[in-house]
Amino acid sequence: MAPKKKAQKSTPKPSTPSNSTAGRLPNWPPFQPLIPQSDLSLQDVLPGQIVTIRNLWTATLCKNYVSFLSSLPLITTPGKPKKGDAVRVNDRFQIDDPAFAARLWSETALKNLVLRSVHDGDLGSDAKRKELWGGEVVGLNPNIRIYRYSKGQFFDQHYDVSNNVDFAGSPPISTKTTWTLLLYLTSPATGCIGGETVFYPEPELRKKKGKDPPPEPFVAELEVGLALLHRHGADCMLHEGREVLEGEKWVIRSDLCVRK
Repeated sequence: MAPKKKAQKSTPKPSTPSNSTAGRLPNWPPFQPLIPQSDLSLQDVLPGQIVTIRNLWTATLCKNYVSFLSSLPLITTPGKPKKGDAVRVNDRFQIDDPAFAARLWSETALKNLVLRSVHDGDLGSDAKRKELWGGEVVGLNPNIRIYRYSKGQFFDQHYDVSNNVDFAGSPPISTKTTWTLLLYLTSPATGCIGGETVFYPEPELRKKKGKDPPPEPFVAELEVGLALLHRHGADCMLHEGREVLEGEKWVIRSDLCVRK
């Protein structure tokens, strides 16, 4: 969503796949090899707003997935966005795949790192974790989005809205999304120059007000295998994906879902 009025951030929009291949789910490669969970940790890089996990995926796994994702029927986003949307120029594939979302959540270290007690990173108790994530985390949004940004492509400043998601079950579990998950598959090490995700803290987050200069933007550099989680919905920070100057930027996108 384009940054017109702050109130717009809390207006949910349904997530509708634009190029879903109904009945023909991708044959996703296995998540191998992976670094042992004991060697991974959550990094609270911008308290309450941005959390990262370095090396959630190995460089080999990322390379394998880039090769596989290149075979999917990606669609280039229109150069002229719909009213109220930010300018985004990239190629994307989007599909509802609950099984893949469950695998990404449970077969990697993501689930345990998000849900476990954290002694060093100080997510601490269940109450603290629920406060951070916006509730009881159920899993990942089954709406999976694949993004490829080639040279000259970018995503202008925008906010990510929260959506309602029903998880299958008896009865179904009603959830809402609270944090965006971005899994970077490429970086300068693979020839991708530019494409950083840049966040712009709101003025009210400054420790001092008045005539102080606006807060410095937070630049999330691309790292192969880095998982970046950032809060979205009403508390989303304005952010953008900078223009890719060389190479290709590949990202897998989903969201944390919490019980309503």
